[in-house]
Amino acid sequence: MTLCTPARTTTRPRVQRPHSPPEGPRRFRIAGADLSASVAVFLIALPLSLGIALATGAPLQSGLVAAAVGGLVAGRFGGSPLQVSGPAAGLTVVTAELIQLYGWRTTCAITVLAGLAQLGLSVLRVARSALAVSPAIVHGMVAGIGTTIALAQLHIVLGGNPQSSAVDNVLGLPAQLADIHAAGLAISALTVVVLLCWPRLPGRAGRLVRKVPAALVAVAGATAVAALAGLAVPRVDLPSWSSHALPGLPEGPVLGIAAGVLTITLVTSVQSLLSAVAVDKLVAARPDGGRGVPRAALDRELAGQGAANMVSGALGGLPVAGVAVRSVANVSAGAVSRASTMLHGLWIVLAALVLVPVLDLIPLPALAALVMVVGVQMVSITHIRTVTRHREVVVYVVTLSGVVLVGILEGVALGIAVAIAVSLHRLARTRITREERDGRHLLHVRGQLTFLAVPRLSRALHQLPHGSDVVVELDGSFMDHAAYETLSDWMAGHLAHGGTVETTGPPGTRIAEPTPATATASPAGHTCCRPWTPWHNHQCGEQPAERPDEATEPAEPRRSPGLHLASGIGKFQRNTAPLVREELARLAREGQRPSQLFLTCADSRLVTSMITSSGPGDLFTVRNVGNLVPLPGEESGDDSVAAAIEYAVEVLRVESITVCGHSGCGAMQALLSGGPDDPPTPLRRWLRHGRPSLERMASRRHAWARISGRLPADAVEQLCLTNVVQQLEHLRAYESVARRLAEGTLTLHGMYFHVGEAQAYLLAGADEVHSYDDVFTQVMPTGPLEPSPPAPGPLERGLPAPGPLEPARAS
Repeated sequence: MTLCTPARTTTRPRVQRPHSPPEGPRRFRIAGADLSASVAVFLIALPLSLGIALATGAPLQSGLVAAAVGGLVAGRFGGSPLQVSGPAAGLTVVTAELIQLYGWRTTCAITVLAGLAQLGLSVLRVARSALAVSPAIVHGMVAGIGTTIALAQLHIVLGGNPQSSAVDNVLGLPAQLADIHAAGLAISALTVVVLLCWPRLPGRAGRLVRKVPAALVAVAGATAVAALAGLAVPRVDLPSWSSHALPGLPEGPVLGIAAGVLTITLVTSVQSLLSAVAVDKLVAARPDGGRGVPRAALDRELAGQGAANMVSGALGGLPVAGVAVRSVANVSAGAVSRASTMLHGLWIVLAALVLVPVLDLIPLPALAALVMVVGVQMVSITHIRTVTRHREVVVYVVTLSGVVLVGILEGVALGIAVAIAVSLHRLARTRITREERDGRHLLHVRGQLTFLAVPRLSRALHQLPHGSDVVVELDGSFMDHAAYETLSDWMAGHLAHGGTVETTGPPGTRIAEPTPATATASPAGHTCCRPWTPWHNHQCGEQPAERPDEATEPAEPRRSPGLHLASGIGKFQRNTAPLVREELARLAREGQRPSQLFLTCADSRLVTSMITSSGPGDLFTVRNVGNLVPLPGEESGDDSVAAAIEYAVEVLRVESITVCGHSGCGAMQALLSGGPDDPPTPLRRWLRHGRPSLERMASRRHAWARISGRLPADAVEQLCLTNVVQQLEHLRAYESVARRLAEGTLTLHGMYFHVGEAQAYLLAGADEVHSYDDVFTQVMPTGPLEPSPPAPGPLERGLPAPGPLEPARAS
C-alpha cells in the first residue's frame, strides 16, 4: 500500500528556461454550476425587468438595459460575487415619481449622478455605516414601497391607469371597480394563481417542475392563454433600439434634482448592502459552508453599484441595485463565482436582440400582476414578527406609513426620528424601588443610570434613614458620570453618619467591596458572592459549612440535596423570574419556534445555554448518554430520539441540527472498554448505537480527525470526535432530514466541546473541525487543508485527513 505524504510547502521563484516555449494565456473557465445558475436567474430576471419598467412608466427596454448592465458591470466590479443586480422593485416608486416630474431623459441623468455619488461614498469607505440603520426602518421602508407598488399595479390589473400617489390610488379604487375589464382581469388572475400555487406543487413531480421559476411559468402561461383565446388585452410593445431614448442634461429645479439623486443613492446603496449581507448568510448556510466563495467587500460592492448606475443611466436604463429575489435564486442554484451573474447579463442582452417578437406577445396585465405580487410579498410577515419581538413595531409602522403617505426620504427620516426617541426612552426608563427586609433597606435600581434618572435616584437615596444598613442593587449595564458622582457622594455621607452600604450588580454579584467598617457592621460582610463564584452547589449569601476537623465546635449538619434544590428554586422565583416573566409569557402565547435542534450528551458538565449563549425558546435540546442518533429501524422500542428529530424537523421546522460531543465522555470510555461478554444491561443495549463510531475509527477508509493542528490526545478523544461525525451520517439516513437537506432548508453541524479548556470546536465539511469563541461568529477556513500524517500504532493508515482543528483566537 502506498502511503500519501504531505506535500512540500516551500516555494521557488518561477524561472522560465531560455529555450522553452512562452507560456500561453490562461484560459477563462466557467464552472457548470455557474452556467446552470445563470440560466435560472435569467429566466426570473427577464419578466421582472419588463414588469418593473412597466410599473415605473419608463420605456420597456430600460428594464432590459438595467438588467444587462447590473449583470455585466455590477457583477464584474462589485464586491459580492454571487449577488445579482438589476432594476429593483424597491426603486419603482422613486423612479416613477422622477419620470413624472422631470421626464425620462432627466431621470437617466439623475441615475448617472447617483452612480457617481455612490463611487464617492465608496472612496470614503462608508459602506459599513449604512448597516447602522435600524432593521425596523429598513423593513418599514421596504414594506411601504411594496404597499405603494401593489396599490398602483392593482389599477392596471383591473384595466385602468394608476394615480400619482398611494392615497389617490386608494381613493380611486371604487370607481375602478365599477369599470373592470374582464379580459385583463382574467389574465391577471391566472398569473397570480400560478405565481402562488407553483411553488407549492406537491410530490416528486412537483419538486422537479418547481425548478422552473414561477415568474416565468406564470407570464408564459398567461401569454399562451391570451394568444390561443384571442383576448383583446394590451401587450408589450418594444420599440426599435434605434429610437431608444438616451439621457439628456438635467432640466428642472436644482434642489429637486439633488433630492432625486440623494433618494436614488440612499435606496440603491442601502438595499444593495443589506442584500449583500443576506447573500453572505445564504452562502454560509450551504452544506459546504460556502467554501471558495469570498465574503462580500461592502465598499467594493458600493463602487460596483455606482459604476453600474452610471453605465445604466448613460445607456437609457433604470437605476440598478442588488436584488434579493435573483440573488437567492443564484445562491440556491449552486453558483460558485461571479461568472453566473455576468452570464445572466449576457443572456439578457441576447434576449433583447433576438427575442423581441416573442416578448411582444406578453400581455401587460400579466406583468402588472407579477409586480403586484412582488409588492405584496415585500410586506413580510417574518419581518413584522421580528420587529414585534424586539419591541420596535412603532418604528416599523411609522416608517411604513411615512413612505406610503408622504414619500421615501420623508418616511425614512420619520422612522429615524422615532427610532432615536424609542432609544432615548429605553435609556431613560429607570425603575427605582425601595423596601425594608430583615432590618436592612434594599434600594433596587433597574435599567440604565443616566443623568436623566439622577433626580429620582437622589430623591430615593436621601429618603433612606441615616445610620441604617443599605444594599444598593444596580440591575443595569450602564452608569454615566452624573449618576456615578451622585451615588458616590451619597455613599460617602451615609458612611460618615455611621451607616453601612453594600453595592451589588445583578442579584448576588458584589461590584464594590465594602470598607472595613462596612464589613464589620454588615451581616453580609462575607465575600461569598463574586463575579466568578463557582456554581457547583453554590448558595449565594450562605456561609459554607466548616469541616469537622477544622472547626473548634461541631459543624452544623449539611443541607440535604432536596433543601439545596428548594433553595435554588426559591432564588429563581425571587430574583430571576421577575426578569424573564415577560419573555416566557410571550413564548407561552406564541408557542415555541426554535431555530436549531441541539443534540448533545447528558453529561452534567455540559451546560448548553452557556456554551451557545442561548436563552429560552432558542434551542430544541435532546440529551442522551453519548449524544447518539440510532439509525432508523434499529431503535428496538426506544423511539425517543427519532421522535424528537421528526418533531423538530417536520413540526418545528428547525433550520439546523447540531450534534455536540465533549471531552472525557463516559459513554465513549465505556465503548472502548466494553467487550462481547458484558452483561446486556440497559446502558450496554443503548451504547450499541455507538458501535458504528468504533468501526469508523478502526476503518482504513476513514482518516482520523485532527484538533488544534494535532492528532487527538488519546483514543477516547479520537472516539469522541469520530462519534460526532458518525452521528451526523446517521441523521442523514432519516427521511425527513434527507428531504429537508435536498430542499436546502436544513443544515447539519457538528460540535466538540473540550470541558477542561472551555473551548468549543465546529465541525467543517466531513471530518474537519474549526474552533470558534462566539456562537455568533462565523468561522471560515483560513488556508489550505493539511493532509493528516499516518496514525500511530496498529490503526496506522495512509489516507489524508480532511483538515486540522484550529482553536479560535481572541479578536
